[in-house]
Amino acid sequence: MENRHFPVIGVGVVVLNNRDEILLIKRGTAPNIGSWTIPGGRQEAGESLATTAHREIEEETGVIIGTPKLIDVVDHIEHNPDGTLLRHYSLIDYAARYLSGNPLAGGDAACAAWVSLAEIDKYITWSETLRIINKAVMILNADT
Repeated sequence: MENRHFPVIGVGVVVLNNRDEILLIKRGTAPNIGSWTIPGGRQEAGESLATTAHREIEEETGVIIGTPKLIDVVDHIEHNPDGTLLRHYSLIDYAARYLSGNPLAGGDAACAAWVSLAEIDKYITWSETLRIINKAVMILNADT
């Protein structure tokens, strides 16, 4: 990640369908290649956060979502062994209801799939992502 300006703004979206399943992707590129997470990506210059959320979900999964609702903001900061900054992401996480489309991996996703809430901890290892998913489900279910 040399010559990158930090922090990078990333937008993630917890997408919930009417069967209480969460849309996950398996990362196809670094960092964390091969790990499962919620779909999302970098905000582009001149793009609103909501537009980023819609674009990234459609690019990575082919799924169309409803209006994104803000969940939380999380900093992900990593350092090299010598203490220099390796990466710094400011992750802005949203919750959204599924509207249409069949999950199909695209963009930097190697796989896209619906995962039941009961199985989510078999896929997600980062405690912050699990916290965000749980918070998103509470927010989305409170609206129904």
